[in-house]
Amino acid sequence: MRHEFNLVKLAENIYEIPKTKKMARVEGQVKSFEMLVPARVYANEALLSKIKTDQTLDQLTNVSCLPGTQKFAIGLSDAHQGYGFPIGGVAATLEKEGVISPGGVGYDINCGVRLLRTSLNDGEVRPRIKELLNALFDNVPSGVGSSGTIGAITPKDLDDILENGVSWAIKKGYGWEEDAANCEEQGCLPGNSQKVSGKAKSRGKTQIGSLGSGNHFLEIQRVAEIYDQTTAKALGINEVGQVTAMIHTGSRGLGHQVCTDYLRTMEQAVRRYNISLPDRELAYVPGHTPEAHDYFEAMCCAANFAWNNRQMITHWVRKSFSDVYKRKAEDMDLHLIYDVCHNILKKEEHVVDGKKLMLNVHRKGATRAFPPGHEKLPKHFQPTGQPVLIPGSMGTASYLCVGQPRAMELSFGSTAHGAGRALSRQEAIRNYRGREIANQLQMRGIYIKAQSDTVIAEEAPGAYKSIDQVVQVSHDLGIVKKVVKLVPIGVTKG
Repeated sequence: MRHEFNLVKLAENIYEIPKTKKMARVEGQVKSFEMLVPARVYANEALLSKIKTDQTLDQLTNVSCLPGTQKFAIGLSDAHQGYGFPIGGVAATLEKEGVISPGGVGYDINCGVRLLRTSLNDGEVRPRIKELLNALFDNVPSGVGSSGTIGAITPKDLDDILENGVSWAIKKGYGWEEDAANCEEQGCLPGNSQKVSGKAKSRGKTQIGSLGSGNHFLEIQRVAEIYDQTTAKALGINEVGQVTAMIHTGSRGLGHQVCTDYLRTMEQAVRRYNISLPDRELAYVPGHTPEAHDYFEAMCCAANFAWNNRQMITHWVRKSFSDVYKRKAEDMDLHLIYDVCHNILKKEEHVVDGKKLMLNVHRKGATRAFPPGHEKLPKHFQPTGQPVLIPGSMGTASYLCVGQPRAMELSFGSTAHGAGRALSRQEAIRNYRGREIANQLQMRGIYIKAQSDTVIAEEAPGAYKSIDQVVQVSHDLGIVKKVVKLVPIGVTKG
C-alpha cells in the first residue's frame, strides 16, 4: 500500500514521522499496525528528495512497529529501499523482549571496509598505477562466484574461520599480529559454526579470500584533504598526496546463504508464534527465542568469515605493493588503520530515557561510530574515537572520520556507510555504458580494472547519491567528525 507521511522537520538535517497507526495489506486483508516509536531521517533537503522516491519511508515506519524498538527507527543520510529494512537503517530493540530480524542485517553479512595507509605518495604511485592494478587483479580473486587461491580448506579450517575470524588468517601468515587490534570487535564475534548450514559452508569454502562482485572494490587512493591534522597523524595520515588502499567486501555466498536459511526459519516461526507483520520481509522472532539465538550465532560466524576475507585480501594487497616496488610491506608503512562492518547485529548497552539497556542494534548499511572514551574501543582509539570509513563510488571521494558523542544520542552510535544508491543496478545499466564511464574516469586520472563493462555501468558514479553531502550531514549533526578526504587513483572491481 502506498502511504503519505507527515514528515516534520525538527532541526537542520533532522526529520521525523510521528508515531501513528498505519495500514498494511496482510494475506489479502488490510490490517492496522501501531508505530511504537517515531521514524527519524537524518538528511539535507537534496538527499531527502531522493529518499522519498522509493519505499524507504514506508519501510522505516514498518520497522518502527517492531516490538521492543527503542527511541526511534532511523534512516541515515544514505538511506534507500532494501529488503524489509531500508539500507542505511538502524533499529535497536530490547535484548530479550524485543525482536531480532535478519532483514535488519541483510544478505551480505558484515559487508565492510578497511583502510591501509602507506608511506608512498601520489608521485610515486600514479606512474605505476596500471602495474599495481594488474598485480592486485592477479593476486586478489574477484567477480561473481570467484574462488580464493589458498588451496585445500578442511572442514576444521572452515569451522575455525567461522568461530575465530581474523585471527585464523593471521595465524596462517596472512597478516600481522597488530591487525586484529585495528578491527571492529578485534575481528571476531561469538559464533557457533554448528548453526551454519552445510549449504552455506559449501558456498563459502571456495570463496575464502575473494573480493566478489557488485559494489565490492579494491581502491588505491590519495589523500586530497586533511580536516583535522592531530587526529589524522594519530591514525598515520601525515600529508596531502599520501597514498592509501581501501578494501570493500563481505561474507560472500556464505553470508547470503545464512540470511536465506534463517529468513526461512523466521518465516516458519512467525506462523508458529502467530506474529502479524506489516511486511513479510520483516520476519522476526523475539530475542529470547531459540530461533533468535541460532540466527545470532550463525550471523556472527558469517561476520567472522567476512573479517577473515578482508584480512587475507590485505595480505595480497601488501604482496602486490611489494611485488611492484620491490620493498617489504613494513618498509612502506602498509599498516591497517581500521576495519569496520556495516551489515551487522550487535548486542550493545545504550542509555534510553536515562536507563542503561542491553539492546539488539541492527545496522543495515550503517557503520558503528563510537565517540572518544567509549569503553568498547581499544586503548589506542580512546583519544580519537572510533575510526569510521565511509566510501564513495569509484569516481568520487571516500572519507576517514571518527565517531563523536552526539552519535550516542541520535543514532545508537551509528552513521552512514557510503553514498547510497540513487539508481538500481538495472536502471544504471540502462543509463550508462561501462566503457564510456571507464574512459571518462581515465581522463580524470582514475584507472579502473573490472571483470566486465556491465559491472562498471552498474557502479557508475551517477548511480549513487553525493558522498560529500552524505558525510557532511553526519559531520554537521555531530555524529562523526571528518578527518581525511580520499580520492581514487585506481580501482579494481569484480
